[in-house]
Amino acid sequence: MDERAVPDDFDDFWQSLAARAREVEVRPSRTPVDGGIELIEYTSLDGVRLGGWLTLPPGDIRSAVIVGHGYGGRAEPEPWWAPADAAVLYPVSRGLPTLSLVDGIPSDGAEHVLHGIRSRETYVHGGCAADVWCAITALEELLDARLGEQHGGLRLGYFGPSFGGGIGAMALPWDDRIDAASLHVPSFGAHARRLAVPNEGSSAAVGAWVREHPEAWDVLDYFDAATAATRIRVPTIVAAAREDPSVPPVGQFAVADAVPEQHRRVMVMTAGHREYPEEQAEMAAYAAATRELFAAVG
Repeated sequence: MDERAVPDDFDDFWQSLAARAREVEVRPSRTPVDGGIELIEYTSLDGVRLGGWLTLPPGDIRSAVIVGHGYGGRAEPEPWWAPADAAVLYPVSRGLPTLSLVDGIPSDGAEHVLHGIRSRETYVHGGCAADVWCAITALEELLDARLGEQHGGLRLGYFGPSFGGGIGAMALPWDDRIDAASLHVPSFGAHARRLAVPNEGSSAAVGAWVREHPEAWDVLDYFDAATAATRIRVPTIVAAAREDPSVPPVGQFAVADAVPEQHRRVMVMTAGHREYPEEQAEMAAYAAATRELFAAVG
């Protein structure tokens, strides 16, 4: 399929959505659990109440990180992605297991990816991007600190894998509190190309839907992670895989290539969404690069 044209009001749509999210009263709460981890809740766009985890360093907080997740949701924090002196928030996106299940939003990835797809105003991925922006606001309130170096606050990094990588690419350009990003095998890039490739992931469900409902392209055009990535203006690592049964590599590399050259670093992975001999070494190098990018300077 030929490339799709970018909607004339693409930027206006996303800027308006981000502005609405910044007005949400997130009202975060926190509950200590074992091992110095806190369960948190916060309110996002449309009044949904979401969950996640907060971890704090033993000493002074010198930076902050938001850590996303894949389409399976999240079961626990993963300390790989943040510097040792960072406060880390692990929010779970709306509708996904288990801390952010929402009545009416399917928790299965193949169904979640189609939720609200008949309209750009209702498509779930817009809400998921808003969840990132509201998570940042919640973290500011939980820490009683400003985030974003350009605003005189703590350096803020965003890490997102797969689903979280694609949603992150969509969210990044519209919130200037984010100072750096790292996207691992990001999804939702170059829909026209990725949906043309057989795969086992959520794009298979989207591909089947648009074949029956071609009008859905007019919605998907607003939720293309590669289009959004052209608007990214912060240092960003993209780890893209040569082979991936779930997220077509053509979409991953489309996101990587779309980030402006002066802001991007591409780390090519052997594979994604499966085990392989080089996995441990590649992921260790990628995690180290991510932590270095997110670390406070000076």
